[in-house]
Amino acid sequence: MGKYFGTDGFRGEANENLTAEHAFKVGRFLGWYLKEKKSRAGQNEKPRVVIGKDTRRSGYMFEYALVGGLVASGADAYLLHVTTTPSVSYVVRTENFDCGVMISASHNPYYDNGIKLFNQFGEKMDDETIVLLEEYLDGRVHVFGQEYTEIPYAKREEIGRTEDFVAGRNRYVGYLISLGIHSFKGFKVGLDCANGSAWTIAKAVFDALGATTYVINAEPNGTNINFGAGSTHIEGLQKFVVENGLDVGFAYDGDADRCLCVDEKGNVVDGDLIMYICARYMKERGDLVNNTVVTTVMSNFGLYKAFDELGVEYAKTAVGDRFVYEYMTKHNNSLGGEQSGHIIFSKYACTGDGVLTSLKLMEVLIEKKSKMSDLAAPVHIYPQYLENVRVLDKAAARENPTVQKAVKDVERKLGETGRILVRESGTEPVIRVMVEAETQEICQAYVKEVVEAIQSVKE
Repeated sequence: MGKYFGTDGFRGEANENLTAEHAFKVGRFLGWYLKEKKSRAGQNEKPRVVIGKDTRRSGYMFEYALVGGLVASGADAYLLHVTTTPSVSYVVRTENFDCGVMISASHNPYYDNGIKLFNQFGEKMDDETIVLLEEYLDGRVHVFGQEYTEIPYAKREEIGRTEDFVAGRNRYVGYLISLGIHSFKGFKVGLDCANGSAWTIAKAVFDALGATTYVINAEPNGTNINFGAGSTHIEGLQKFVVENGLDVGFAYDGDADRCLCVDEKGNVVDGDLIMYICARYMKERGDLVNNTVVTTVMSNFGLYKAFDELGVEYAKTAVGDRFVYEYMTKHNNSLGGEQSGHIIFSKYACTGDGVLTSLKLMEVLIEKKSKMSDLAAPVHIYPQYLENVRVLDKAAARENPTVQKAVKDVERKLGETGRILVRESGTEPVIRVMVEAETQEICQAYVKEVVEAIQSVKE
């Protein structure tokens, strides 16, 4: 991760550590850099950059700042307005854009915001470009064989322009509808749109496919995104599904690249259970490429036990859907995701897509003629306990012999009945210690052993 950009873009509190000036400079650099690359390749047309945003109040500010920087550098900007992160990825790769930008802080509160970048294939922007962009944000960039403290503005007819491109969002909605291979008629479906990007898109898709759709948290006002709503506050949807006798419910996060599910009994079907349900279905149909699901190290031990019983192989990556997708691309896998609800179906998308995930779950529900609770039943989710320990030096604390001995002792005691995960936070000066085991008491006891070891040496 860089100074500004993490695994999921440049994120921070609006006008605190992510300002309108930052956004303007991101636009300035991208517009100029893309134009220079085209020129050096013998292409004279202006770069085309498509921009989407979620419902945060600060989104307008960042949108206009980005556009100002882009057109000032000679790029044309196309505005999708309020839309989902996966829709930006889709539009970039299907409409011949050079770059995509999503203005969102995902599941964070409204006062945060972020800038996510996509390359011309709809994938997360490459590290090389991010490094150059960060150098420019710090006032000096070395690229194309020379050093720049400032980059030139476009002049006269080279100045870019802005176009309304809501048609791109509409085509994305049409694409989602086309993936619904069955009618949803007769199904009562609840949707929690988190007062965010799924606000109009999700209901439009489910209505078009014939569902009787019940929607909550679809009245964004700029400050209520994710507030007691969506996939990070799924208890509201759980209650709603049970009270209204719904067949199933789906909860999205602020930019709708995540989806969690609620079964007809009100139980949460998280990303791990979603991967299990979809993997089993895809394996039966011969669609699970290489018979492998790509997970992160945070997936539950119970998921792996269920995969073993199913005869499905699995890989583990670092936390972050970017790492999941990179592994899937390298190894030609068709399904991967995170416990948090980022699920990637590589046949259909380059990133996690919450609405797409809910459509694929509906497909399984209909094909199997089953209830969602029955589809998830074979997985026994192990209790999990996590504790964060603040340290001065994360690497030194984790690699300390005393700490490593404590970890190995816990691993030996757990054997095949659970697991321990000790990792450094990517955003805070803390070590995260997590244990999964057959009971919560065992989890807490073993976490305590390792935490005490870390505390004994952290100074």
